[in-house]
Amino acid sequence: MSSGWLNELSAWLGANPGWLALALFVTAFIESLALAGIVVPGVAILFAVAVLAGETGMPLPEALLWAGLGAIAGDTASFALGRLLQGRLTDLWPLSRYPVLIGKGERFFHRHGGKSVIIGRFVGPLRPIIPLIAGALMMSWRRFLAFNVGSALAWAPVYIVPGFVVGSALASDIRPPAHFYAVTGVSILVLVLVYFLVLRFQMGLGEDSWLYQWLKRWMAQYEATHRFWRLYTNHRPASEGEFPLASLLLALGASSLCLLWGQLATSTHLLDGFNQATLQWFDQLRQPLLDAPFIALTLLGDPPVLIAAGVLACAALAFRGYYAAALHIALAAAVTILLVWSLKSLLAVPRPHEVLLPPSSGAFPSGHAAGITLLVTLAASFVAGESRHRKRWQHYVLLSLPLIPVALSRLYLGVHWFTDVIGGLLLGLAVTGAVRASYSRYDRVPLAPDITLAAAVVLWLLFAGAYVAHSWEEAVVGFQPAPAEIR
Repeated sequence: MSSGWLNELSAWLGANPGWLALALFVTAFIESLALAGIVVPGVAILFAVAVLAGETGMPLPEALLWAGLGAIAGDTASFALGRLLQGRLTDLWPLSRYPVLIGKGERFFHRHGGKSVIIGRFVGPLRPIIPLIAGALMMSWRRFLAFNVGSALAWAPVYIVPGFVVGSALASDIRPPAHFYAVTGVSILVLVLVYFLVLRFQMGLGEDSWLYQWLKRWMAQYEATHRFWRLYTNHRPASEGEFPLASLLLALGASSLCLLWGQLATSTHLLDGFNQATLQWFDQLRQPLLDAPFIALTLLGDPPVLIAAGVLACAALAFRGYYAAALHIALAAAVTILLVWSLKSLLAVPRPHEVLLPPSSGAFPSGHAAGITLLVTLAASFVAGESRHRKRWQHYVLLSLPLIPVALSRLYLGVHWFTDVIGGLLLGLAVTGAVRASYSRYDRVPLAPDITLAAAVVLWLLFAGAYVAHSWEEAVVGFQPAPAEIR
């Protein structure tokens, strides 16, 4: 398909905005339909239509709804086609032209099972054929629909929001603050570098590392340390077991850094200048167009949303008999809530811009940063624990991504200092490491995903959406920018 054709389509839709909803649905449908998503440049068309939706003022929830429905319908049609053609996928045209791709899809499905429907939604050329393969290999309708709907709820924002934001920006008069692109680029580069250095260090503490083997030999020399090693080693019958060295060092390292950082942030003035500079920079960045997505992000980090995630995870795990895992998640949530509340009350650090209103709670550490860090890193650790060691970093990277926008939303809205966010992040990492180390004593059975966990994810997404909608008007009023004279 030529770029001229795409330009003509964009021009026609721009002149006929009433067709944008149908265009979003049809494009998402074709993008998700078996093999059609390979032939048709659905991603490019989706981006172009999302840009037009932002330019014409279509509400973002409406754009996400139509795109999500199209994706669900496309995958469902592919699944039904796979059921119809089971055993004959490579015999009929045009499927017969892609035997290698079909083979890769079947191997991917056999390796990942039901979660391949979720993973495949975001993976290049496999995206439009995984539902087809799932249907041909007789995956149950109920299980497929749960994975299909759940993954579509995450897929729509990933594919629609970037284009929608670009379109909204083109329709408005946004003036970024001074050095916006330089500061943003350097900040992202530093964050990625630090994250991967930490991740690389963590991944280097597995059973094959020299540090792990040296520590194992050293602790085996003494009865007390050898007993401690055996006590906390993974006791799964199918494996020799693994000592949670990475989790213990994460707990100790993050705890030490959190204490040191807390002292610097609350007992000295060394970081005050940086806090003020960061606050002023985000104040300059405040734009009506950006307020809505950042308010939505900060609402997703509110205690009710995070607690609901913990409750549903505990319920799903307990229902399947994983009582130790459920208990450790509940313990992690309780400890985090207690520590955040205690530190806020004890330190009573004032929030930015709170000369207008009395503080509802102290600023340090950020409860939102601590909560979202605990949620995503615990989820990543449980998922990574069921994969081979060399592939665990992929799960940590993907599942840790949500904590960045939620943390940034607290800075953008001016309700936390930079030091508060870092303190919350370190606190969440410390609790995650300690809980994962403790859980290794009871980790005897693999945690295999099934329809129960998928249903819990869908219920949480629905609850989160309802909570954001219910709290929206109050949040918009509450997060109004501070008057210029007090900035």
